[in-house]
Amino acid sequence: MELDAYSNELHEALIKKDNTAFWNSWRSKFEIKSKCSQVDGCVDSAVIADKFASHFQSVFSCNDPIKAESIRQEFVLSSVNYCGLPLIKEYYIDTELVSKTVANMKRGKAGDIDGISAEHLLFCHPCLPCLLAKLFQLMIFSSYIPEGFRYSYIVPIPKPKDHFSKSLTCDDFRGIAISPTFSKVFEYCILDRFGYFLNTSDNQFGFKKGIGCNFAIRVVRNVVENYTKGGTTVNLCALDLSKAFDKVNHQV
Repeated sequence: MELDAYSNELHEALIKKDNTAFWNSWRSKFEIKSKCSQVDGCVDSAVIADKFASHFQSVFSCNDPIKAESIRQEFVLSSVNYCGLPLIKEYYIDTELVSKTVANMKRGKAGDIDGISAEHLLFCHPCLPCLLAKLFQLMIFSSYIPEGFRYSYIVPIPKPKDHFSKSLTCDDFRGIAISPTFSKVFEYCILDRFGYFLNTSDNQFGFKKGIGCNFAIRVVRNVVENYTKGGTTVNLCALDLSKAFDKVNHQV
């Protein structure tokens, strides 16, 4: 199954003439060197796991817990009397949507914390999409998300490309969270039904489909050229906020 998934990825990249996707897939599948076995000077897997747990716990925690709790309380109070528009049938999560979502999920990915992968959903009994559609719709009606939907595990990925030739610390790893497969299906269904309402500023270029650094560079260049043509001096200031995405307060 894994070999089929790898060959499918390579085949799709060739058909689309996507050189970047092809070589990324090739390197990830066939150019894997010996795994990193030493972190922070330790080689014992249990000790390394504890170090990673402490490191990522500090990374994903807020800098000021008291202020964060104050903001959360303010957010909760502001939404107590909120009542949105009625949920019309056009936005219901039905069996067809769940089936389409499951069929479009990428194969060959790591299983979740319960060992469930996209293949389990894709090749299971045909009644599953019907049951999931009912479950998701009940979750929306009751405004309740099962606790298991938030459980995930973190896989540390080395940041440096030459990580096989240098001594690594926990800070040299990027944490990738593997979310529950059922919660992924639910999120994709929500995006399909309500993605139209989730708009962002045109000045945001990160974490948006089809947009990247080249767009931001083009905007900066256009602004700079516009001012310099008028004889104005332009001063640029770039801020690199450490762990900004990990520590952002979602209540704000």
